[in-house]
Amino acid sequence: MIWRFIALVLMGWALGFAAFMLSLGKPLEGRKTDAIVVLTGASGRIARGLTVLRAGDARRMLVSGVDPDVRPGEFAAQYKIDRKLFASSIDLGWQAVDTRSNADETRKWVERHKYKSVRLVTSDWHMPRAKLELSHQLPGVEVVGDAVPSHPGFAMLFREYHKYLVRRAALLLGAG
Repeated sequence: MIWRFIALVLMGWALGFAAFMLSLGKPLEGRKTDAIVVLTGASGRIARGLTVLRAGDARRMLVSGVDPDVRPGEFAAQYKIDRKLFASSIDLGWQAVDTRSNADETRKWVERHKYKSVRLVTSDWHMPRAKLELSHQLPGVEVVGDAVPSHPGFAMLFREYHKYLVRRAALLLGAG
């Protein structure tokens, strides 16, 4: 009896991992949203957000989780952002240090601007958990994933899957 239970749990875990692998985000094309939220971390994320913003697919962009030592002028210079675009359409968030605090920082920003749809830009492997966190913090706001392709190793995916499972369970149990 116990072996059947263990086998069932292992099978559920394996099927869940397979579903997680299939749910990794993909780039989004041709979709307009009110705003863009870029979560700092891996390379390509900020560049992707700027491409979408410059294409006119959103009105404003938040870069969440910016290092507190980074100054706006340095940021604009590093990414070759025109001063006018930066002043009118880009906000830097310095409070977030992890995915949960990214979601909290984003919620405050979205509420302040009264946005109804947000394009989330992060790495493909990070998308399921990041989207889970943002969707939880932004009820009534459409959160659309726009993933930056990467080449995560098995160990990275294994860790991220378990982080996702823990957060999903915590949210289901009301331990938001």
